[in-house]
Amino acid sequence: MAIVERVFSGVQPTGNLHLGNYLGAIVNFVRLQETHNCIYCVVDLHAITQPVSVWGGPTELARNTREVTAAFIAAGIDPNKHIVFNQSQVTGHAELTWIFNCVARIGWLNRMTQFKEKAGKDRENASVGLYDYPVLMAADILLYRATHVPVGEDQKQHLELARDIAQKFNNDFADSIRSHGFADGLLFPPPEPLITGPATRVMSLRDGTKKMSKSDSSDNSRINLTDDADTIAQKIRKAKTDPEPLPSEEKGLEPRPEADNLVGIYAALSGRSKAEVLREFGGGQFSNFKNALVELCVTKLSPIASEMKRLMADPGHVDAILIDGADRASVIAHETMQAAKDIVGFIRKP
Repeated sequence: MAIVERVFSGVQPTGNLHLGNYLGAIVNFVRLQETHNCIYCVVDLHAITQPVSVWGGPTELARNTREVTAAFIAAGIDPNKHIVFNQSQVTGHAELTWIFNCVARIGWLNRMTQFKEKAGKDRENASVGLYDYPVLMAADILLYRATHVPVGEDQKQHLELARDIAQKFNNDFADSIRSHGFADGLLFPPPEPLITGPATRVMSLRDGTKKMSKSDSSDNSRINLTDDADTIAQKIRKAKTDPEPLPSEEKGLEPRPEADNLVGIYAALSGRSKAEVLREFGGGQFSNFKNALVELCVTKLSPIASEMKRLMADPGHVDAILIDGADRASVIAHETMQAAKDIVGFIRKP
């Protein structure tokens, strides 16, 4: 089985996709499909690691899965050239997770900081799934023998775990791997982080020190991908600012988180640097800059919102995209699982 350069990434179907999701992940997904073979997964198995009150139950999970898929397509991902599917349709994700559970070490999982953050103080009541989430993430990547994974700051530790699991599996079963025709001794190539340039970290429109989040009680804190032009304009004009004019240099943004956030959003949507944006708007009042930001956001996001709404109105079409993607993903996953089972020593149907 030759190693094929392949990108894998996933997005949880948690509902209310917003500008932070778009600039932080989806924009890069669209760019990567021009240069790589890509597999984009709606990770619905990950969604249920949290309490039902968080992911909303069966009806919400299905709706949110379709919404993420619609966002992918509306933003420009081509499901015919690349693979778009939902995780639960490919059984290899769960199968490989169990094998990796028997390879990964408790000490490795105890070091995962995201579990500590998500479980909070009541860790005894957290699900085993939440604790084991990073092993499932490793299985997601390695099931397709992905060579590259675009990761943000909060996922780097999980990618390192995937590399550790791949290395330990390859070491533990080295002789068997070679006897099954893998001369390099690698069933699972350790995946590399894919650096796509400075990550766009979008903060709340109400508090520039906090990330934009769907869980914020104020809808005015975020721009949802489904917001219409009037709603986008209203939210930007109400966004928290300070009384000073915009600075002319980036250094002047450092003590001003709200100004930094809005300039960063403009820069990301326009494909320019913050320095370039400040050369145009520095020294001016926020009102003029906000008007320009409204125009830019509406131009960039309104077509995505319109297409998402069109797709969401036809769930059968969205489901057909996911089924087709799952069928194509299953071909790759099946090949990996057959090899993994043979290498471990499982007797299976020929």
